[in-house]
Amino acid sequence: MGLNNNDIIKKLRVALSLRDEDIIEILKLVDYQISKSELGAFFRNEEHPKYMECGDQFLRNFLNGLVIHLRGPMPAKGEKPQPKNRPNENKKHFKK
Repeated sequence: MGLNNNDIIKKLRVALSLRDEDIIEILKLVDYQISKSELGAFFRNEEHPKYMECGDQFLRNFLNGLVIHLRGPMPAKGEKPQPKNRPNENKKHFKK
């Protein structure tokens, strides 16, 4: 059996070390509102009485918000994309 939307959200949460607050903020980037308790229902065990199945719309909005969170907003038509100012994390591993 394949992965369902709840499994995908759980795996992304762990892989990106996201807390509930982080996910809520990511969803705000695409104007999607969700409460912490609603979000928690997606991460419960399927047998739990308060378990809620994650729909396609939620997953789509989360992925769109994640793109904005990681890359920044899309530039206006005709504008060049501006790279995010991120420190190069590899520099700390190499000494000159």
